[in-house]
Amino acid sequence: MRILVTGSYGQLGSEIKEISSEFPQWDYLFTDIDSLDITDEEKVKQFFKNEKPDFVINCAAYNAVDDAEKDYETARKINAFAPGFIAKSVREANAGFITISTDYVFSGETWLPYSESDKEEPLTVYGKTKLEGEQLCLSANPGSIIIRTSWLYSSYGNNFVKKMLQLGKKNKFLKVVYDQVGTPTYAADLARAVFSVIRFCEKNPKRHISGIYHFSNEGVASWYDFARCIFDISKINCKVYPVLSGEFITPAKRPHYSVLNKMKIKGTFDLEIPYWKDSLKICLDKISKK
Repeated sequence: MRILVTGSYGQLGSEIKEISSEFPQWDYLFTDIDSLDITDEEKVKQFFKNEKPDFVINCAAYNAVDDAEKDYETARKINAFAPGFIAKSVREANAGFITISTDYVFSGETWLPYSESDKEEPLTVYGKTKLEGEQLCLSANPGSIIIRTSWLYSSYGNNFVKKMLQLGKKNKFLKVVYDQVGTPTYAADLARAVFSVIRFCEKNPKRHISGIYHFSNEGVASWYDFARCIFDISKINCKVYPVLSGEFITPAKRPHYSVLNKMKIKGTFDLEIPYWKDSLKICLDKISKK
């Protein structure tokens, strides 16, 4: 089986590339903007014609949440139109398809973990374009598998963990919001879940498992809790003060609560998902050795 990975320079794409060595039975095509412009439908079609992938993992995204508020067209091209183009070519090639979405499709105005059937009410351009991407994928290819995730971090790329490590070493104290609650998700754990889904699809070709799934690490935290844990594990002497999100005015409004219910993905693919603090320790250890 030949697997195409788009957005392979990002956090998730990099983790998938690293973990792919554990699955040498498959052939891989790792692409990013320099080798495949997924916002160009004709280039996507030609790439599929030339390379003939059997399965596609779309990790590409415009995820600069605040920048997206003033760059709607670019965000829409990458988050909405591009996944739709890929989904269409996947259907025509009779291939498999996984694309990654986000907890930002929800408003965060509840206090119960969001299930896949809950109403989407995105507050931001990022959330709206990612939701449109989900809809375009399912419309172009009903066989699409969409995995929503939250608060992604990794030893690769730029993320909250690396930012806190940098700021914590430079400052005696930091203010971090405590009224936004979700679940930190280690991109390596998501990558392993993606491979579990692909293996399931390969072993059960007649099972209809398309649709939307939620994946994050287990547990719940605020950004304040997350920062405290990063400093505690890393033994960084930086005091963290909890503050309300109103102290930080940003162009994009974040959901106050975006915990995801993962029962569907765990039950369908028999997944055991690590607790977020355990995965954070693994990631921080990896970062410290780089």
